[in-house]
Amino acid sequence: MSYKFDTVKVRGGYNSRQHNYSVGIPVYATAAFDFDGFDHFNSLRAGERLGFLYSRVGNPTVAALEARVAQLDGGSAAVAFASGMAAVSNTLLAVSGGNGRILSTKQIYGGTFDLENDVFPSIGVNFDFIDHDSSIEEWQATIKEDTKAIFVESISNPSARLLDIEALAEIAHKHQIPLIVDNTFATPYLFRPLEHGADIVIYSATKALNGHGNAIGGVVVEGKPFDWTEEKYPQLFKKYWVARDLDNNPRSFIEAFPQLPFAAFLRTKYLAYFGAALSPYDAQLILIGIETLSERVSKQVRNARKIVEYLDSRSDAVSWISYPEHKDSPYKALADKYFPDGAGTVFTFGFKGNDEQINKLIDSIRLFGFQANVGDARSLLINSPKTTHGELNPEELEAAKIRPETIRLSIGLEDADDLIADLEQAFAQALEI
Repeated sequence: MSYKFDTVKVRGGYNSRQHNYSVGIPVYATAAFDFDGFDHFNSLRAGERLGFLYSRVGNPTVAALEARVAQLDGGSAAVAFASGMAAVSNTLLAVSGGNGRILSTKQIYGGTFDLENDVFPSIGVNFDFIDHDSSIEEWQATIKEDTKAIFVESISNPSARLLDIEALAEIAHKHQIPLIVDNTFATPYLFRPLEHGADIVIYSATKALNGHGNAIGGVVVEGKPFDWTEEKYPQLFKKYWVARDLDNNPRSFIEAFPQLPFAAFLRTKYLAYFGAALSPYDAQLILIGIETLSERVSKQVRNARKIVEYLDSRSDAVSWISYPEHKDSPYKALADKYFPDGAGTVFTFGFKGNDEQINKLIDSIRLFGFQANVGDARSLLINSPKTTHGELNPEELEAAKIRPETIRLSIGLEDADDLIADLEQAFAQALEI
């Protein structure tokens, strides 16, 4: 049966009959799995039979998480990793095949930008960055012959900027390259990129998917089979011994797994060999978090709207607000189009103070947490230019449109009035300096 979102988030990817009728998803704390003879092993290895060989490649607890997230996003398959950055780096490396270019934007998480700008070029994968991310013409003009993919965030970190995903998907597909969307801030509850033309979706499951700040993980979701071409993506068409059939005939991943070739390639050649495997313990924590995803995020959106309204009234302390639903946001039309249930729970504002006053603001908060996470049940406040985007030098921060006075908020589940009161007293102390 085709179930709706809230049913899938609680029951998707799990059948208790296959796990000794356990109501809760068990933690399979095992490194390896017994084989019932060579034929059993061989059929598992060839993909002719479902099951597990070794927990670095697949584990029943982790598989339940993968299946659930794939269902929530409407994907064909998912692969879990030990962190969101592992999910990003392995995906980009796999799609590039270790060469060529990827088109992206500077309006992304600082660690991802540093990965793209510094680490990947050192191993032969180069990135082109859009200066004006709202210009569809610039995206179109910047694609080169060896561009392998477009990679963006659905809601950018930290400033909650939006992109026209459908327009980007149209450009990508015109050039026969996939659109890869990091959907961490939105979660599949607020936005499902695959329904708007994206081909691969990435999550830092550490954030709102889990929502409780107690586990680190990442998930990559493959949509319907993309029209991969052998000329640009030979890694998917090469015949591998590891993908051989039962008669030991080497196969390509396109041949062996026609409905999910990228996910199978990612799992077999990257998760298995780079080894960034998600712990089954963390997988269970993330699964528990997903069970309340819509309830959590819907309240956090309501709280975020109240906080934005309060900040709007504090022109003495706040110089600007970057939230897609804000009346002055250049992204309001995109928010109305793509995010009818809310444009996320993370946003930034400009604090009218010098560096000393910003430090005093941070030291004065009592309810907000000062930590480098988002999507938590607890509300968080941080000065992004010096923390989450501290890898960027002043010129890179300017190019990413992250101003020195930027404060990022991640709104949690507390009472909105208490959060406002905390900001009120922190503003008062900081502005006394």
